[in-house]
Amino acid sequence: MSSQPQPAPHPPGPAAEADALAGAQQLTDVITRLRRALRSSIRSEFPWEALPMAQVELLQTLAASPLRVGELAARQRLAPNTVSGLISKLLDAGLVDRQPDPGDRRTARIALTGAGHQQLRDWQSAHERRLATALESLTPADREAVMRALPGLDRLAHSLAGTDPLR
Repeated sequence: MSSQPQPAPHPPGPAAEADALAGAQQLTDVITRLRRALRSSIRSEFPWEALPMAQVELLQTLAASPLRVGELAARQRLAPNTVSGLISKLLDAGLVDRQPDPGDRRTARIALTGAGHQQLRDWQSAHERRLATALESLTPADREAVMRALPGLDRLAHSLAGTDPLR
């Protein structure tokens, strides 16, 4: 081990910043196209599927445990009145219900119903099948590259969300 001081790292120069920006632009484009393709491809298997992504994301969040509207809004980074509107539609569809909050009887928690759990399982299975088919259409090298990128993409998602993936 050397006892000599190490030089301080140099801040990224204009070329490195331009490369990072170009990479971010390319990643944004790919993610946008991938989300659009996933949303539209689900209709080939479930032509009746009209559940907006915001509602699916609420169902995914509620799958872990019932939450109050305010908690859901904070987790989804949405306004409470937006979440209330989405919850109303999910209540009408029978996918969620209101339960008394054991910690505060004046408030209610929103929980998935059996139909909500089934809808979420069906939605997830349909996407997994569509992605599996699409992955099989890639060359082995491309498929391997996509799979190798998953841990980094997961860390990127946590970084953007401001969460620690190791918790």
